Amino acid sequence: MSKNLRWKVLVIVGVTALAVWSFYPPDQKVRLGLDLKGGVHLVMRVQTDDALRLETQTTADRLAEQLKTANIPIGPIALAGANSFSVTGVPAEQDAAFRAALTEVEVNYDRSSGAGGYTFTLKPNIVVQLREDTVNQALQTIERRVNELGVAEPVVARHSTADQVLVQLPGVADVNRAKEIIRSTALLELKQVEQGPFPDEGSARLAFAGNLPPDIQILPGTIEGAPGQPASTGYYAVRRVAAVTGRDLRTARPTLDENNRPAVSFSLNNEGARKFGLFTQANIGKQLAIVLDDRVQSAPVIQSRIDDEGRITGNFTNQEAQDLSLKLRSGALPASLTYLEERTVGPSLGADSIRAGVTAAAGGLALVTLFMLFYYKLAGFNALVSIAINLAILLGLMAYAGATMTLPGIAGFILTIGMGVDSNVLIFERIKEELRSGKGVKQAVAAGFDRVLLTILDTHVASLIAAAFLFNFGTGPIRGFALTLTIGLMANVFTAYFVSRTLFELALSRRQVAKLSI
Repeated sequence: MSKNLRWKVLVIVGVTALAVWSFYPPDQKVRLGLDLKGGVHLVMRVQTDDALRLETQTTADRLAEQLKTANIPIGPIALAGANSFSVTGVPAEQDAAFRAALTEVEVNYDRSSGAGGYTFTLKPNIVVQLREDTVNQALQTIERRVNELGVAEPVVARHSTADQVLVQLPGVADVNRAKEIIRSTALLELKQVEQGPFPDEGSARLAFAGNLPPDIQILPGTIEGAPGQPASTGYYAVRRVAAVTGRDLRTARPTLDENNRPAVSFSLNNEGARKFGLFTQANIGKQLAIVLDDRVQSAPVIQSRIDDEGRITGNFTNQEAQDLSLKLRSGALPASLTYLEERTVGPSLGADSIRAGVTAAAGGLALVTLFMLFYYKLAGFNALVSIAINLAILLGLMAYAGATMTLPGIAGFILTIGMGVDSNVLIFERIKEELRSGKGVKQAVAAGFDRVLLTILDTHVASLIAAAFLFNFGTGPIRGFALTLTIGLMANVFTAYFVSRTLFELALSRRQVAKLSI
């Protein structure tokens, strides 16, 4: 064996061994998609009006606090819709001072005069931007939560319309838990308690003589019972504006309280710690409401200044404490989600899909084998070896890149077999033409491979362009097919030209061959 042929054989053996090592054992190294592994497929709508309403309410609350600080008396501030609010009762003599205080508000809101006051409406471009930002933030939050669930190769992407989100979770068994973690808003707020707890909401309102101030809100909450007694539901009157929110969180983790019951500890970032320190220092001896999704989880008394650490207690189980920590770490959803579609794929159905796909691939390969051996004789065996190495390289590259194998991906495998056969047929027919023209066996083989190379490159580049369009504009399954096809096409150029040619040269190097079995 010549030195040139020896290094070619070593390259083929090395590439094949590396490919097999990359995907073996397949059940551990090849990632399976939802259709093969089972799991849950969810389509949700992001209620972007919630984000507009929250932005409007926050702006109205800030304005009320600002006017109160500036001693400008006004009437009630009321929401007039998801993106507007009205201010009434502005004294005529302080109208100029009122309008001077609107510098920050009028950056995002258009002001219009009405009977007895003003109406502020979000500018149209701000509405569009807020809706877009809400969906993007929801996508990022859902993706962080799904990743912390430990799901392998989840799909989180936009679906159909601008406000819809697609989530696919392969291998998830506890669907209800996954849905609850995904859709929970998990908005954490730390607020000052004005009064409470009260046994019911009516008692809470009665404490203010039925005239609840605009900067106070009544929230339900948990009242801890005596030792050994269950907790009950009560109501707290709390400040509407939060001292610190979940946006100021650095991290959260499950822990135990002083009674060895599950709890959640959290730490704040630098800005949150600064605000929380000032707030607790100014309110020593008062209750602090730890509010999660508009429910008071606990209301401890502030004993001293607290900077960057806190703890949420309640009647949590260990699983609930872990889930709450996960949701807080991943951030609050900017808006609520509603489920539009839920489809569960069982593991048995996934196994059936794998079995059907493997059967189809094996059947196709068997038919190809019979045809190639019947029509091209021993040269057909050469083609089968190159196709087998092609499939091994394809599997190895997909496993190495962490790509997910789906049912359309199996279709890509079967098409790769077809492309491999097509390339070898082009090569063999060209060799037969060279033999008919009177050339020797070695010369015919060399000329056949040299002259067909450009044709192979041309067909593969055209197919790669089509695969690129499928990958760029297609959805998840189509992109999976395009990825498999792309890797298979690139591997096929190597196997059809380099591997197949080396096998021919290896067979012709051992003896003088007068006739080729093709």
